[in-house]
Amino acid sequence: MTKGGMESVEVFTTEGKGRGLKAQKEFLPGDVIFAEPAYAAVVFDSLTHVICHTCFKRQEKLHRCGQCKFAYYCDRTCQRAAWLNHKNECSAIKRHGKAPSENIRLAARIMWKIEREGSGLSEGCLVSIDELQNHVDSFGEEEKKDLRTDVESFLEFWPPHCQQFGMQFISHIFGVISCNGFTLSDQRGLQAVGVGIFPNLCQANHDCWPNCTVIFNNGNHEAVRSMFHTQMRIELRALTKISPGDELTVSYVDFLNVSEERRKQLKKQYYFDCACDHCKKQVKDDLMLAVKEGESKPSADMVKEVIQFSKDTLEKINKARMEGLYHEVVKLCRECLKKQEPVLGDTNIYLLRILSIASEVLSYLQMFEEAADYAKRMVDGYLKIYHPNNAQLGMAVMRAGVTHWHAGLIEAGHGLICKAYAILLITHGPSHPITKDLEVMRVQTEMELRMFQQNEFMYYKMREAALKNQIQVMPEPSNENAPSLFHKKE
Repeated sequence: MTKGGMESVEVFTTEGKGRGLKAQKEFLPGDVIFAEPAYAAVVFDSLTHVICHTCFKRQEKLHRCGQCKFAYYCDRTCQRAAWLNHKNECSAIKRHGKAPSENIRLAARIMWKIEREGSGLSEGCLVSIDELQNHVDSFGEEEKKDLRTDVESFLEFWPPHCQQFGMQFISHIFGVISCNGFTLSDQRGLQAVGVGIFPNLCQANHDCWPNCTVIFNNGNHEAVRSMFHTQMRIELRALTKISPGDELTVSYVDFLNVSEERRKQLKKQYYFDCACDHCKKQVKDDLMLAVKEGESKPSADMVKEVIQFSKDTLEKINKARMEGLYHEVVKLCRECLKKQEPVLGDTNIYLLRILSIASEVLSYLQMFEEAADYAKRMVDGYLKIYHPNNAQLGMAVMRAGVTHWHAGLIEAGHGLICKAYAILLITHGPSHPITKDLEVMRVQTEMELRMFQQNEFMYYKMREAALKNQIQVMPEPSNENAPSLFHKKE
């Protein structure tokens, strides 16, 4: 079954897993299998005034909707593009007196679209909203309670003159949002800023070692001529060579967790037992739990003690980060690494988590040499664990490259930036803002490397000026992990 723009994929049903997507033709790494605009999408409650409600870009100055005073846009182009979806919301917010939560807003946008177009197949969709999984029957007591609260809030917000929907259908929509919501990120891909529903993407099944990745593209309304504008969308991109008839899979969770933990997370959030090869055979679990080899191999008790210490430290680190106490974070990381280094192997996930935090926070504090050392060890570990074309690996290698560049380690910095660029060309594509930024860095570091090789003394003299002009101050460390693809209401 194929439909407008989706000719290269087909929906099929598989025993035990339900619907899935199959390739209809061959794809090579980096190919876009399909691009899909959101069926409906909203900005998170906490960011409604700093993120454009059309393209989800973070902007310094946004225009506010003069009617509801709630929605914000980059400019008139974004505001005009939003009107079809915002029109009903705008009058409902005015009538209600305030904007409801993101879940209610998303459900309402879905229902208004159904009111306009019906709940059958929309243009370019392989399945209708009616057919999406809701898993309401699998909800636990707490989730059922949240669902009832959402339904009540929705009914208070939903205008009486609009099409009325039955309780069962409203519950279905909230169930769909709960287990099919997709995280939307800002233009740099560094912060989760909203949630959207993409019906075709919902058909792709999970695999811990997938053959596809999903990247959010904010689109572009900046071209002078509107014919060159591009729409906000997700892109399903091939990570490896895919043959006709192969199932297309994506990963719903970060791979950097032992198989048992990933399976627990998938069961809790998506209500299925992962039976992928990596989980069944516990592939790479030994690397993720590695301990120091050698004559004085640590005892099982010592390993257990260090892992517990690492877990406790990670909790303290989270608390300190929330409060912006970055020097405290560094102190906690150094103490933890001192305990970990004689006991845990180089690929142990608890060691890698601390190295990642330490390198990010030290870079922010401009302690680049120490940060670079930790970043190098983190990347060496990641390269042994992650799929070579993994978006999170690419972002981590990019961060490590920038840190080495800041530290004046131009050869290693340029090497890492080139490696990150090669990964991101496949996972994000050449026109994504992150890839474009990386290309600028790659050209700059290549030029600096040539200068360094010709005359080290002159290079260090010019470096100071280059740093002031070329490299932005490192962003403040985020208190959350890189956005995970699939949004789960907390």
